[in-house]
Amino acid sequence: MSLWWADVVDTFQRCFISEERYKLLISGIGVTIKVSLLAVVLGIIIGFLIALCNLSKKKAFNVIGKVYTDVIRGTPSVTQLMIIYFVVFATINWSKWIIAAIAFGINSGAYVSEIIRAGILSIDKGQTEAGRSLGLSAKQTMMTIVVPQAVKNIFPALGNEFITLIKETAIVGYVGLIDIQKAGDFIRVRHTKHSCLLSEQRSYISYL
Repeated sequence: MSLWWADVVDTFQRCFISEERYKLLISGIGVTIKVSLLAVVLGIIIGFLIALCNLSKKKAFNVIGKVYTDVIRGTPSVTQLMIIYFVVFATINWSKWIIAAIAFGINSGAYVSEIIRAGILSIDKGQTEAGRSLGLSAKQTMMTIVVPQAVKNIFPALGNEFITLIKETAIVGYVGLIDIQKAGDFIRVRHTKHSCLLSEQRSYISYL
């Protein structure tokens, strides 16, 4: 038992404490959180606008909402990230994590729009009719009566979307960002190389 514990302590020391690798992991966690938080905020804003387009009675807005939702949900997240980073923002000198967050925000907006649309449609039509009978406009009825009631139905699904975003940000390594997964990969590779080196040294000593 003591040998096993000593081996665990030694492995932890070499993986995280040696060369201050734990700082790389902490930095990766920070990148993941920053990208996810900004992406979810952008996703909510975009999703709300697209949901209104999908619910609009104007055909042009319906087409915009449908095309956006179908295109974004029908293409891989990696492809969207590459296009936005290497094409759309190629000449703009912004931080990598901001561009990545924008890419994920655009992607999330397509899914959030369906969440918001479903939440709004879950409210009884009588609420809208009551608002209009009181002399409120369609916009006022939506913003003051329907949306506040829909929030309680929307919020749990938005929490799940945030969790999904944290998982999806694992692909930011494709644009040179070191998130928590990339940091873990670096630590694993360095630890493997170190272990191989120790093994070779022991073999050489045994040979001598």
